[in-house]
Amino acid sequence: MANFGGTDEENPDSPFHRGERAVQQRLGVAERVAPLGRQFLRDVMPDQHREFFAQLPFILVGTRDGNGQSWASALCGPPGFARASDPRRLEVQALPLPGDPLHDTLHAGVPIGLLGIEPHTRRRNRMNGIVEDVGPGGFTVRVVQSFGNCPKYIQARHAQYDAESARARRSSAVENRAVLDVAMRAMITAADTLYIASAFVGDEGTASAACGADVSHRGGRAGFVRCVNEHTLLMPDFAGNNLYNTLGNLLIEPRGGLLFMDFENGDLLYVAVQTEILWDGPDVEAYRGAQRALRFDVLAARRVTRVLPLRWGEAALSPFLERTGDWRE
Repeated sequence: MANFGGTDEENPDSPFHRGERAVQQRLGVAERVAPLGRQFLRDVMPDQHREFFAQLPFILVGTRDGNGQSWASALCGPPGFARASDPRRLEVQALPLPGDPLHDTLHAGVPIGLLGIEPHTRRRNRMNGIVEDVGPGGFTVRVVQSFGNCPKYIQARHAQYDAESARARRSSAVENRAVLDVAMRAMITAADTLYIASAFVGDEGTASAACGADVSHRGGRAGFVRCVNEHTLLMPDFAGNNLYNTLGNLLIEPRGGLLFMDFENGDLLYVAVQTEILWDGPDVEAYRGAQRALRFDVLAARRVTRVLPLRWGEAALSPFLERTGDWRE
């Protein structure tokens, strides 16, 4: 097990920070993924990724507020609203949705994580970088890391931007809670998808490319996120790409941000959490197919009603979920 209190001075060229490497070492994949990381974690966006972002009607965003709390957000627009004019910059012509924490966290110079995901094809690519400037219609991000992700656990549903809905939803209601109320818990237990934001701000000697904000996808059968009570959630962690970006971040900085979407009515639920990684034990064993579990203590929750300007098609569950159980209570 790695020394979590140390720095990365002995690994100045590693694309992974000490938290990611600690998880990789604990799970026995460090030697295998080290060369893969150097090969696939790029500091430019390849043409395929640039074209991919330009065809999306929404992207996910991970940022941190002034207190260091991570938040996951969504940005929407007609395809082309996010485009890379060159391999080192992504231009986003969209502003935060009403009630989104991104209104307070988006500033020039801050780290940002972006996830482009096309659910109906199960494609996804991540780009983490630094916000270069913020204007009246959007912002620009300088690329620090660009890499692809596997299609596992993505439910195949088609998303389409709805401009009329976007205009109508500017007066959405915002509800802030210290714990999860009944409506919030119902939304969580019905979810088959969530997005999780995390961050690693770095230590002395850490390669700059290994630092920053991040946002990632998690999926499962409806009920895969369990509401233990009004202030505690439990979620399984399944086999992924073995890079452990999210777990590595949360190992060092346990504060994360969860984003749930109601695909029927357009509600969004933002949850700030303190995370504990459960490596084994009954809470892991309760989820068939899980390798670990995450326990989330709720720090704050915000539900914004009928705000997401997207229309969704019917969902086809990921074939990888055939290996897992059904945990609906």
